[in-house]
Amino acid sequence: MRERAVVREVGLRDGLQSLKEMMPTEAKIGWLEAEYAAGVREIEVSSFVPPRLLPQLADAESVVRYAQGLKGLNLSVLIPNLKGAERGFALGVSAMNFVLSVSDGHNRANVRRSTEESVEELRHVVARCRAQPPDRRPRVACVLATAFGCAIEGEVPEDRVRRIALEAAEAGAGEIVLADTVGYGNPAAVKRLFRRVMADVAPVPVCAHFHDTRGLGLANVLAALDAGARAFDASLCGLGGCPYAPAATGNIVTEDLVFMLEAMGFETGIDLERLLEVRKILAANLPGVPLMGAVAKAGIPKNFPARRSARAAA
Repeated sequence: MRERAVVREVGLRDGLQSLKEMMPTEAKIGWLEAEYAAGVREIEVSSFVPPRLLPQLADAESVVRYAQGLKGLNLSVLIPNLKGAERGFALGVSAMNFVLSVSDGHNRANVRRSTEESVEELRHVVARCRAQPPDRRPRVACVLATAFGCAIEGEVPEDRVRRIALEAAEAGAGEIVLADTVGYGNPAAVKRLFRRVMADVAPVPVCAHFHDTRGLGLANVLAALDAGARAFDASLCGLGGCPYAPAATGNIVTEDLVFMLEAMGFETGIDLERLLEVRKILAANLPGVPLMGAVAKAGIPKNFPARRSARAAA
């Protein structure tokens, strides 16, 4: 048995949120369904934010309802506050990712409150979740944006990240996500911070969310793997970027991440060839948007482990 590594697709939320080009709801559902068919079982399908702020995600409820019909899909939604959580309760969403920024400046730009106020809001969200009936009680993860630096404030002290991660875990978050929102992270910093935060919040799992802004996305994945992380966010075609972080370009490419993990011997459960085919949906519906991806450009090599296994099974 190969060791499992979890890949969570966040393109339907993080990938689309900063694009001016609108993707129709039908295309989003087609994207969602195609990734599910490729074996992706962790997908952040949308965000419960005011539609006037992010018109691209105004169809969140429709996308979530469709996703809830896909058996075995672990869907989640991003929420910034209790109002977002209330929308999740109404739909019976099973998992919510509460986002706050470790950088106070970015948090104020993103959600209009201080970081400390967002931590207090997280406590209210967890309390409301625990008050739901057991069969409708969502899991809550806490996404710590700007954990490796901020385009507004610059340096974000590691001790501050560790303190807020521990506060989030003590508030009841079932998972901590360390997010390099603006691509300031490097492998040395990633390995060091992941090891420290994982020790601080254990046994709460710690997930990684990297952007490839300066070409270090997959190198940072390797560093997080070395620290013990086994769950990673990524976006199809490398779409993504925070609207409130200057020069914050795309996420790491889902296809490239799956290729690297599988080539290293990890089991993702994802069919890479079928995943690459999903890119056609984005190409057809976002014709003016650059689509990233090294594997899509160069192709899957003949010595790729999944291909060897498929030939042996045949």
